[in-house]
Order: sequence, then C-alpha cells, then structure tokens
Amino acid sequence: MQYFEDIPVGQMHAFGCYEVTREEVLEFARRYDPQPFHLDDAAAAATHFGRLSASGWHTCAMTMAMLVESMKERAQAGLGSPGVDELRWLKPVYPGDTLRAESEVIEKRRSASRREMGIFKSRITVFNQDDAPVMTMISNGLVRVREPEAAL
Repeated sequence: MQYFEDIPVGQMHAFGCYEVTREEVLEFARRYDPQPFHLDDAAAAATHFGRLSASGWHTCAMTMAMLVESMKERAQAGLGSPGVDELRWLKPVYPGDTLRAESEVIEKRRSASRREMGIFKSRITVFNQDDAPVMTMISNGLVRVREPEAAL
C-alpha cells in the first residue's frame, strides 16, 4: 500500500491501454455530448476533425478508467480527488485509436486542516498509438498519511 510518505515528487508512472471503439464514441456522445461531429460521419467530415471524433469528456472518462485499473495493480491509500487544475485537449481522439498515459508527481504537501491526508499534484499526459499527446491535465489526489499524528 502506497501512502503519502511513499510518493516522491518526480515519480513517473506509465499505464493503460485503451482501445477506442466507434460504438463507445457514439454511445458516450448520444448520452453526454450530442454534438454532430461526435455522432454523424458527414457532419464530422465537414469540420476540422475530418471524421467522427470522441468527445474530450469521453477522453477524460477513458483516462479515468485506465487510471483506476492502474491503481488496482499499484495499491494506494487514495481518498479521492478535489479536481483538476488544468485540462487540455491537444488532438482529436478517433475510433480505432489506442490510448495510454504517463503521470509525473509534480508537487505534494500535507493537508493543514486534515492531518490524516496529504495532497499531491500529477501531470498526466495521454498519448495515442502514434505516441502523439492527445490530452494533458494537472490532477490533484488525496492520499492517506501513514502516521497522522507525526509533525507537519
């Protein structure tokens, strides 16, 4: 189990392998982001995307799925997340793409108000099968402290 004290700034981690399917792109778009370029080939072809593309929010959801699967393999005393500081969609994600991700811990601190938890920031980059970055985000994670009564 990895606690706050075990997470060094600079720690790198590569994870995930997510195959983006046409069916999933359409299903997500119908439900959550029903813009024409996520739903219709002809409409998408007339945009800068050039063809049907996944919603950026779908890319976030696929990234979360890869992250959770990775956490099953690398147990962490995680306590959730208060959100992201930055999110950028760099390139479209298309059906047929295969995504993977890399994270780097860029900062961490103990919570001043909740002694049992620490907060760390990670820069997450998502790549397609051509190793082109398609999304970046700065994620905030909450993690249990091994010894909450230890001095801050």
